[in-house]
Amino acid sequence: MKTSRRCFLKSTATGMGSATLAGLGTVRAEATQFSQVEKWDYEAGVVVLGIGAAGLMTAITAYDQGDDVLMLEKAPEAHAGGNTRVSGQGYWCPSDSTKAIEYQKAMSDGFPIPDDVTQAFHERSIHVTDWLTKMGADMRTIPTQGEYPDFPGGAEYVCWSTKGNGFQRLWLLLMENAFKKRKVRVLYETPAVELIRDVKTGEIRGVVAENKGKKLYVKAKKAVVLCTGGFENNQEMIRDYLGMPCGYPKGSPYNTGDGIRMAMAIGADLWHMDNQAGPDFNFRIPGKDWAFGYNFSPPGNGWIWIAKDATRFTNETYFTKHGKIPFHGVYIHVPAPLPVHLVFDETMRKSGPLYPRDYFFCWWSQMEDYKWSPDSSAEIEKGWIVKADSLKELAAKIGKNPAALEKTVDAWNKACAVRNDPEFGRDPKKMAPIQTPPYYAAEFVPAFTNTQGGPRRNGNAQVLDTDRKPIPRLYSAGELGAVYSWHYQGGGNILECIVFGRIAGERAAAEKAWS
Repeated sequence: MKTSRRCFLKSTATGMGSATLAGLGTVRAEATQFSQVEKWDYEAGVVVLGIGAAGLMTAITAYDQGDDVLMLEKAPEAHAGGNTRVSGQGYWCPSDSTKAIEYQKAMSDGFPIPDDVTQAFHERSIHVTDWLTKMGADMRTIPTQGEYPDFPGGAEYVCWSTKGNGFQRLWLLLMENAFKKRKVRVLYETPAVELIRDVKTGEIRGVVAENKGKKLYVKAKKAVVLCTGGFENNQEMIRDYLGMPCGYPKGSPYNTGDGIRMAMAIGADLWHMDNQAGPDFNFRIPGKDWAFGYNFSPPGNGWIWIAKDATRFTNETYFTKHGKIPFHGVYIHVPAPLPVHLVFDETMRKSGPLYPRDYFFCWWSQMEDYKWSPDSSAEIEKGWIVKADSLKELAAKIGKNPAALEKTVDAWNKACAVRNDPEFGRDPKKMAPIQTPPYYAAEFVPAFTNTQGGPRRNGNAQVLDTDRKPIPRLYSAGELGAVYSWHYQGGGNILECIVFGRIAGERAAAEKAWS
């Protein structure tokens, strides 16, 4: 049955389901009544929250419609930009809307989204490259089978800058168009914390924001657009909705579910809250709110991941479909039997850095610029990697059963000897024994490209309430309440940011201003 994969996820011991709403009772969820506002600190026709691709496209579009736009950004300027800034900067670029709609419906199999949303998305998606070209982009189109070549329709192409992948190129183009060419106003370090609603009409009138401890009242004469991203760095939401003890962003650590909380406070419906593009397993520097990324792929081959019970649980080198793996004819999220540890030996350590310096995106590479030492000696010295003279000693140090770890490594070494992994089918070219002491282990955490859940929206980018009716003067775009209900196509979130940003900008600007 089509529902079986979700039933599986909610009942399995992997911890990838069991999403509930109960936990959000501990998260502040308030809204300010319009009648309580005595004085406005700022005002604009359209108020946009967040300056990732969704927010920037919304602002550019509304400005071009002749509107006054004010953007509020939670992060300081040096860290602003959300996941867009540290993404690969490419996007899925369909050439045929009919094929794109067919593929989108296949990706939503079992968890369908309304036809008006799919239709609105892909009637516009085929024009994105033209829009960006008019803004000054120089894009190249690359043929691809898509992440799911067995699905009907297909994702024919992805688009990247002719200058190459990553390095914030697309985001910088949008920033230039919004702030240099159009002089859109922006306030950094000013997160919105509450929506302001007129209880008589149900209309959104603006937002309450905070800056350096001061509360600010921001008037939106036409509309507010939520472009605040997902909840990759909200541990409570991760537990409540994704059913994991923890998880961390590979992208912006400022994605803490703020837009979800604000939307819930005024009665917005939610969808896709248990879906995410992930997890894959990566290292997290202790005390940091972000994980390394993308898929872990060190230069050596003598390593495995072990679960809480010290056994292997997946093909470690399988390049997942953004966290999805095949499972008896369907796709499920990679299991997360935490705590997960990377185990390797001295030969592997000497083969090169665990994280080579060839990444062109993700937070650690683009924003933190951490350089992993060539032989991991610096990370061992810091205590991030545990060292031991025997597997038994190593197991004790990381809280695993010594006999179980020795059994797991012995089975792995025997598989390497015959060049065959009977458990998970790892490529023989990516197999090497773990047999040269000392031995090493490092805890790896679930890491997300993005979450897909949030307030439900329609094809006009309007946020819907629990009766599936539009909340007047409230729109959303991007990762916040994304259209990906289960499967995800690489580059799809950037595409969605641009498409629904444009729709939201047009619709918001077309609203009649209140006085």
